[in-house]
Amino acid sequence: MDYKKLAYDLLPLVGGAQNISKLTHCATRLRFEFHDRSKVDEKAIEKTPGVISVVEKGGQFQVVVGNDVPITYRALINEMGGTAAGGSSATDPEPEKKQSIINRIVSVISTTFTPVIPALIGGGMIKAVLSILVLCGLSDTSSTYQILNFVSDAAFYFMPVLLAYGAAIKFECNPVLAMTLACALLHPTWTGMVSAGEAVDFFGIPVRLVDYTYSVIPIILSIWIMSYVERFAEKYTPSVIKFFLKPLIILFISAPIALLVVGPFGAFLNTLIETAANAINARASWLLPMLMGAFQPFLVLTGTAWAMTPIATVQISSLGYEIVNGPGMLASNIAQGGATLAVACKSKNHQLRQLAASSGFTAVMGITEPCLYGVILKLKKPLIASMIGGGIGGIYAGLSGLVRYAFVSPGLAALPAFIGENPMNIVHAIITCVISFVAGFIACWVLGFDDPANEEDAAPAPAPAVPAAPKAEGKAAAAVAPVAGHAVALEEVNDAVFAQKVLGDGLAIQPTEGKVCAPVDGEITSLPDSKHAVGIRGDNGMELLIHVGIDTVNLQGRCYEAHVKAGDRVHRGDLLISFDREAIEAAGYETVTPVLLTNSDEYKRCTAVTGRDVAVGDTVLTVE
Repeated sequence: MDYKKLAYDLLPLVGGAQNISKLTHCATRLRFEFHDRSKVDEKAIEKTPGVISVVEKGGQFQVVVGNDVPITYRALINEMGGTAAGGSSATDPEPEKKQSIINRIVSVISTTFTPVIPALIGGGMIKAVLSILVLCGLSDTSSTYQILNFVSDAAFYFMPVLLAYGAAIKFECNPVLAMTLACALLHPTWTGMVSAGEAVDFFGIPVRLVDYTYSVIPIILSIWIMSYVERFAEKYTPSVIKFFLKPLIILFISAPIALLVVGPFGAFLNTLIETAANAINARASWLLPMLMGAFQPFLVLTGTAWAMTPIATVQISSLGYEIVNGPGMLASNIAQGGATLAVACKSKNHQLRQLAASSGFTAVMGITEPCLYGVILKLKKPLIASMIGGGIGGIYAGLSGLVRYAFVSPGLAALPAFIGENPMNIVHAIITCVISFVAGFIACWVLGFDDPANEEDAAPAPAPAVPAAPKAEGKAAAAVAPVAGHAVALEEVNDAVFAQKVLGDGLAIQPTEGKVCAPVDGEITSLPDSKHAVGIRGDNGMELLIHVGIDTVNLQGRCYEAHVKAGDRVHRGDLLISFDREAIEAAGYETVTPVLLTNSDEYKRCTAVTGRDVAVGDTVLTVE
């Protein structure tokens, strides 16, 4: 592969070096961020020799090129003149043309909320469990109830502190100082002043009394302002006293601005958004769930599903439940599962039937990306069917007054999130699931789809005899589990590239330990600086890629330690990478670990062990 030519071909297709605001790479993908997305020719990039696939996710344009992505990256950097970001020069005719304001807002929300989601899910699910315990006889005046109640409420009460961390990452400022600013807004002295209701001033300037507990927008705006104050302090503070003076300047300026201006304005927006959502629900309770149920697939595809998260968070914080995201998402997820399972029942293509069955089941459990990218989008008509089913289910959810009490991806596995004060709410959730599934299934069955023929049924084209691949040699080979945990099918991985087996067949393991060991005897072929993935070429001909987590390249090596380097010889069972599983998950990333056979096309059959727990050293992948 001529990687210099690939880089030369790619650069004009992404709008040139000046259009690239940021370029990074992981184990298999080039990850672009652009000033102007409209300059990117996605279709031409997909057809470029050397490009496996294109994925747009999380505000990044990802070009999948396979294991040799570091070579492509270096070649592309050289073509760009030795920098990972093009930037805008003084002579650039369009220096201000960057992302649209909507894309910027969605990007801020996505980055800010991603680390917080596990805490919201945990707290919300404890609330659901608490509701079940009350139904089973636990008194709401008991100390047990009180303890569980404040534990479940902690993430929502201290929401500004949690959001400050994500906002600091997005706006590239000090996370600890950002969280300190959030703590100031929640300090008992300030909350006491708010409760007292007496006039407060700061050097004679009146301070509006606002309760920032449970709030969302004030802290995000405050950290945005703080990022500029920090840059100012960094630039003008003398290096000799910077260690002491810089934090003083940041907090001394940022905190009063937050309390005097930004916080009250953010609180006003908080109230405005909540009032608007409640007003819509009061006049047309079916509208929001219907729209979310019908158009959720498009929100996921465009990344704008995050746009509703602050509204839902505000509602859960103030009301104890939300009506914006959960009911409609429940209808949509179940409808997508119903449409995909209809494909599994109706298709005569063996591979499509297997993919649709597994991804359809995953969808009704609450994770839709495998079926969305692997089945629904490819066949098109099932997408229409899932929209019909989601819309119908959403109408019932809205008319019945369905609400969600906890943050979790809605599906059958998350039905406890719909258990709360109203005992009929869970009944309405179940009925919503039934309506959505049946409507999506029937709509897909009636609309039909273009069923691809089985490869063995297609008329074989005459071809010259081709010798066996030199590495596989037609011999049986096996690889053992590199990590301990629960083995699952690739189709269940929440990433389209892995789920669709773009990079090769294999399996995934949900790890229970933070160690990656060699699955075969062989040579380390790749190990990126981020240390989140490792490639190995086995002596038995198997070429494997082990990728610890989804999108964990963003951690930039944090939480990982490499024990080998590219070119090292290893034996089966040797320690390759150590990782902090809890820290990765706390940062908002999944730790599921795909184990890919990147040269699976050289083998006639690839068999993976899935659906059970495996230990390091257990055989999980065999080929012949």
